[in-house]
Order: sequence, then structure tokens, then C-alpha cells
Amino acid sequence: MPKELDRDLGLPSVLAISIGAMVGSGIFILPALALKMAGPAVILAYLLAGVLVLPAALSKAEMATAMPEAGGTYIYIERGMGPMLGTIAGIGTWFALSFKGALALVGGVPYLVVLFDLPIKPVALGLAALLIVVNLLGAKQTGRLQVAIVAAMLVAMVWFVAGSVGSVERVAFDGFFASGGGGILAATGFVFVSYAGVTKIASVAEEVEDPGRVIPKGMVYSLGFTTLLYVLIVAVIVGVTPDGIVGSNTPVADVAAATMPTAGVVVVVAAAILALISTANAGLLSSSRYPFAMSRDRLAPPSLSTISERFNTPTTAITLTGGVMLALIAFVPIMEIAKLASAFQILVFVLVNVAVVAFRTSDVEYEPSYRSPLYPWIQAFGVVGGLVLLTQMGTLPLVGAVVITLGGAAWYYAYGRRRVQRQGVAADAVRRRIDRKAVAETGSEFRDAGDTGVLVAVTEETSEARERTLLHVAASLARRDDGSVTVVQFDRVPDQTPLDYAEGVVSDADRAFEAQTDRLVADVDVPVEYGEVVSHDPDRATINFARDHDFDLVVADPATGDLGPGLFDGGPGTRAEFDLLTVAAEDIDDLDTVTLVTDRGPFDPTKVRVADALAATSGATLELVHVIGEDEPPERRTAIDDYHRSLADLCTVPVDSRVVTGRGGDALADATAESDLVIAASDGDVLVRSERGDRSRDGASVITVRPRTSRRSGLVGRLLERAVF
Repeated sequence: MPKELDRDLGLPSVLAISIGAMVGSGIFILPALALKMAGPAVILAYLLAGVLVLPAALSKAEMATAMPEAGGTYIYIERGMGPMLGTIAGIGTWFALSFKGALALVGGVPYLVVLFDLPIKPVALGLAALLIVVNLLGAKQTGRLQVAIVAAMLVAMVWFVAGSVGSVERVAFDGFFASGGGGILAATGFVFVSYAGVTKIASVAEEVEDPGRVIPKGMVYSLGFTTLLYVLIVAVIVGVTPDGIVGSNTPVADVAAATMPTAGVVVVVAAAILALISTANAGLLSSSRYPFAMSRDRLAPPSLSTISERFNTPTTAITLTGGVMLALIAFVPIMEIAKLASAFQILVFVLVNVAVVAFRTSDVEYEPSYRSPLYPWIQAFGVVGGLVLLTQMGTLPLVGAVVITLGGAAWYYAYGRRRVQRQGVAADAVRRRIDRKAVAETGSEFRDAGDTGVLVAVTEETSEARERTLLHVAASLARRDDGSVTVVQFDRVPDQTPLDYAEGVVSDADRAFEAQTDRLVADVDVPVEYGEVVSHDPDRATINFARDHDFDLVVADPATGDLGPGLFDGGPGTRAEFDLLTVAAEDIDDLDTVTLVTDRGPFDPTKVRVADALAATSGATLELVHVIGEDEPPERRTAIDDYHRSLADLCTVPVDSRVVTGRGGDALADATAESDLVIAASDGDVLVRSERGDRSRDGASVITVRPRTSRRSGLVGRLLERAVF
């Protein structure tokens, strides 16, 4: 049994971690840069960013109480959206938090330079090394350090606001909205990362005592307090506006120097240094739990989940994360990369809001002790708001987010995919919803089918045996639905032959067709009519005839020479108003098993009705067969079993169910090797290999069902089905 982490972080430590993670670079470094984008409205940008973070905070608080495990965002997205998106979120958030921690240290050292003449990078590297050691000693020591740092920092910031507010000038707020909505949204996206720390509580949820009470309170209280503090501090910065504040690396120190005595400047600089150190500390603490959690889920090397016997901390994960932070400080221009971190953080928060909806709508066990208010509207607000911000951040952040996303996906396929057999509850929920919709549509197909008109399309080349089989299929469907059958021979004449002349000629083939049909109709117990149609294009003639006479179903022989691609392979207008059955069989009078097969989602309702009718005519058993990949999770098989049971309740014949593992046409053919008749569809599960499909490799008779256009899913629906199945 793997060693677990101690639950020794109470509400004060949780508040300190969250506030300390937020009150750092977001207020001591970014305001002067954001001022370039939005002008005085940067105040509104900070307020709006806090509001847009709230949905993700509430969603993560809920999921953290249901799954109080180390890993936070990674855990929720992995469990909710699946291991691939979980891997992307885990790696991306790990990098984003590491970037932010490195930024805090590099941005904090300039505040030291205000008081002391020090080299920036060496000092930042030294502070990072110290924080790595502190984190290795344990979360309890880290939490205590956070409480002390945050308490001292907040005292200093209250002094800063109180000491500077008297110097605020109203004129500084003139032209408040001069930057327009675009400037405000761009600044909002830029400073969004300032609030990302609020959800870091969830990253150490496994170490929080009484998580159902402490986690939601810690997130909501810290976010509300920090938003208010940010707005007050930024309002002071904007209102005082000393020379050179725009673009300054130390905006808070510059304002303090213009409004406060020397002692006040020293205190503010000390607070800034403490705040930025606490941001880096909290970032290292939380980001190191991402590779730790991924390792426990077998999506990262097992060494990353090793917990020290002496200090009870994930030493390898902390050391790796600390090494990344040191490398960023030493070699990467972090101010530019910070924009990428912010963009990816927005994307992750969007996924967090989607994940909580996935859990709530799924059939998995999900019992949070805290539930987000205003569900699902607040989650929808978070998703839409986040996507809007992403569109306003420029090309580089979006490209960076895409690169990290592709990198995470590549790691999953190269390392994680072969090691895990799980699916997210979102995929399971979508699949089950599609299954339920298919069952409902199949029920409607069974109930509403009545007075069905079936057209049997033949040509001069159709043999008596083939026509008998087509008539047998058509009669089975018409009998079931109190309908009728019309058999029509579509004769082709050369293009240069006038149709009016051709229609007046009664050929030997016509007389043979009439005699043949007379013999066959005598054995059919449903109303049957028959006739001939002469045309230059039998395909088009069949389509027009079916449309003009309102036929619901067309039954045809794919082996005939005159009916071609225009009818069977989706020529213009094909199946716009009727379902098409192509029958590749010589004799289906004596059947023991009728098999429905697919490897792509649920069965088409028409397909189920056809199979049930044919099985009923022969007294056969209907067999439902789904072919799934060998790496599918157990939940997929369970969902298919449930779907098959729902279909069995609708059918009028005995139903058997099978779930077969394999891939491609070989698996489909193997699954139906013993079947007397196979009912397939036209979009990937056809067992035949010839252009128009004669029969499967093992000789089973095949009926291919191609539903009318109006009954097919739209493009988005088909893409969704292909994605989740």
C-alpha cells in the first residue's frame, strides 16, 4: 500500500497558502505593465479577473471535497475528462506554476535592489534553493512559514494603502475607459494569473484536515480578500501615478517612495520581498504535487510518487520541480513566458468548470461534501468568460498554450496510454447520453412505424432467387408494420432511344419479370404490386419513383449491374427521403441467428427495426454485437451492456448480447463468423470488401442499412460520436 501524506494543514495554513500564492507578482510586478494596456481601467481589469476566477474556485472546492487528493487540477480533469486531458492539464499547470514561481523570485529581487546593491539572478537562484530545502522538510513547516510571511505582508500592505490613499488625485482617473473593451479584456487576461493561487489549496487537499469544511472556506475567503486588496492597491497606484510608474519593475515601491516616509518604503519593500517569496514557495509546494499525482496514476515515472520516510514529503517531485524553477530563473526570459502561463491557466480553469459538470451528470459515484452554488450557470459563465479572455491575449500566448497542449498529448501517447485503462466521467456520460438517445429513437421507430410502403428495386439481371430474397425481406418489414410491397423492374435503355418509344415495347424480359413475380407473390401474405419503369438512368429513376410515391424503404440488390453508385454510394439526392436496404444474400428463409454489429457507437434505429422484423419472420434470435478496442476501460463494456439491455426490452424476439474486443474489419468479420445473417451499416462496420459489397469473408449473408438523410446525425453529432466511441 503506497504511503500517504499527513493531514496537518488547518484553515489558517490554507488561507496563508492561498493568499500567499496570489499576493505576489500579480500586485508587485504586473500592475505597471497592465497599466499600459488598460490605462486607469486596470482597476476594473483586476476586479473582472477576480470575478472570472470565482467559478473555477467554486468548482475546484466542490471537487476537492469529493476527491481530497494531492494533484488538484490534474486529478479533477483526469477523473472528469479522461487521462489524456488530465495529462495535458497536469503537465501544463506544472509548467505554469513553475513559471509563476520563477517570475516571483526574479521579480522580487528588484525590490531588494531598491535597498541593496545586489545581482538579481544569483540572489533569485539562492532564494529558490532555500525554498526547495524548506519544501523538502515538509508541508507543515511550509504552512507555518506561509502564515508568518502572509501575516507580515498584509500588515505592510494595509500600511501602504492607508499611507498612500491621501495622495490619490482624481485627475489620474480621467479617461478611465479610453482603452476600450479590448484593452480592459487584454489586461484582464494578463493579470488573470494573479489569482491562480486561489485554487492551489486543492493541490495539497490530501494534506488538509477536514477538507469538506476547510477547502471551500479557504478558497472563497482568500479570493474575496485578495480581490479587495488588489483593487485597493491598484487604485492607489493609478491615483498617485508618480513619474515613470508605467512599465516600472517595482511599482509599489515607486508609489511608496512618493507618498510615505523612508521607514514606510522599507516596510513596503520588505513586504514585497516576503510576498514574492511566499508566491514562489506556494508555487513550488503546489506544482510539485502534479508530477506526484500523475506518477501515482501511472502517467509519469513511478519515482516521482516516492515519499520520504523521514520528512513525509514527495522528495523526487519537489526536487524535479525545483530544478525546473532554477533552470527558468537562469535561462528563460520569464516576463514573456508569464503571458503563456496566464493563457494556459485560463484554459485549465475552463476545463475545471467543464469537469464539475461532467461529474454531476455522470453515473459515477460522486459525493462532495460541498456543492457549488448556482450550478450550472456559474460554470457556464466561467467557461464563456475564459474563452473570451483567450481571444484577447494575442497570438503568442495562444500559440504557447497550443504547444504545451500538444506536448502533453505527445507525452500521454508515448508514455501513459499503454499504462492506464481509464476513461473520464465526461466521456462515459456523453456515451451513455448518446445511448439513451438512441434507445429513445429506436422506441419511436418501433411505435411509429405503420402502413410502411416498401419498394423492391430490381433489374432485368435480377435472378429469381435474388428477387425471392428481396421480396422476403420487404414482406417481413411490411408484415410487421401493416404495410405493403411494390416490386418494380427498372429497365435501362440507351441514351439515344426515346423513352416514349421504349415504353411502348414489351420485351421478352418484361414478360419474364411478370411471370417470375406472379410466382413469387403467390407465397407472400402482404399486399404486393409490381410494374416496370424504363429510363436512361435506373439510379435516378429509382430515387424519383421512391420519392414520388412516398416509399419509406427501398430494398435493392447490390449485385445487379444496372443499379449503381448513384443509388448505393450516396449520389445526389440519394436517401434524402427513404431508408435504403441492400441485400447481399441468396437465401434467408431459414435463420437461427440475426446479428446486428457495429464498432462505432449505438445502432441506427432503422437497423434495429429491420433486424427485429427479419428475426421475427424466421423465429430467430437477435444478437447484438459491439466491437471495442482492446484498451477500452471496463466502464465502456458496462455501458454497452446497459445499452443492449435497453434495446432488448424494445424488441419482440429473444435477444443475446456480446461485446467483442479487437480492431478493424477483421474483428468485425470474426465476431460474425457463425451468424446466418448480418445487419450492418454503411459507415465503417460493413463486413464486405468489394466496391458495392457482396458478402463477408466467411460467407454470411449481409444486409446493409443506409438510413435516410433526415435521420442521420448532423456533422457535429457524427464527430462527437466518433470522438467518444
